[in-house]
Amino acid sequence: MPDTDYPVDGRSGRGYLAVPPTGPGPWPGVVVIHEAFGLSDEIRKKADELAAHGYLALAPDLFDGKSWIRCIRSAFLQLRAGQGPAFSALDAARSFLAARPDCTGKTGVIGFCMGGGFALLCAPREGFDAASVNYGEVPKDAERVLAGACPIVGSFGGRDRMGTAHPERLQRALAVLEVPHDVTVYPGSGHRFMTQSAGAGAVFAKLAGMSFQPADAADAWQRIYRFFGTYLAAGQPAAGQGQGQGQEPG
Repeated sequence: MPDTDYPVDGRSGRGYLAVPPTGPGPWPGVVVIHEAFGLSDEIRKKADELAAHGYLALAPDLFDGKSWIRCIRSAFLQLRAGQGPAFSALDAARSFLAARPDCTGKTGVIGFCMGGGFALLCAPREGFDAASVNYGEVPKDAERVLAGACPIVGSFGGRDRMGTAHPERLQRALAVLEVPHDVTVYPGSGHRFMTQSAGAGAVFAKLAGMSFQPADAADAWQRIYRFFGTYLAAGQPAAGQGQGQGQEPG
């Protein structure tokens, strides 16, 4: 589908809406949060893939059509403060999905890189039923920040230059808080291992240690769909068994 508008605090927010290709629904909704590079074709593709698996997916443009170079500093400041216009846009995106007649009313969130950090901080916010965090930052006071969080599935790379402190901190906090979770670190992967770049971007990604890792990416998606199947799709797990470390969903 083409990009769509949705209401955000009295104005129009921009985003990409992907609707499952078969049947009238209703389907669970998923808010898809982009990387620091903005609402790219790769994020639209991920929304389309979620729709193909039976999820009504909305990828909001947190940069509102502006250049990511102009917006990235503000986005990270909001992320580390845990508040700001980006969170209003994400809450509005969730409400927009939940109110649609083709949505079951259950909503999840998934994010990548910067978006993974935002997805994590959405987990304790009202209305989210499951969150998928993919190589996003985890705050040092995670136990305080994540109190009351919905179930969380997290995927990280063992060779990520951010290190493994983030997934380790997330695992500890969710265990203490008794939040259902599946946090996995893939030892052979680096940052952005679930994103397949092309052309010059692929060369840069390889040099920066952010190459696409198809086997690990496929396993991560399998775990995400299984987790979302449990907590979003009427309690029915998706096909296949993940190999995640941590507490199994259920």
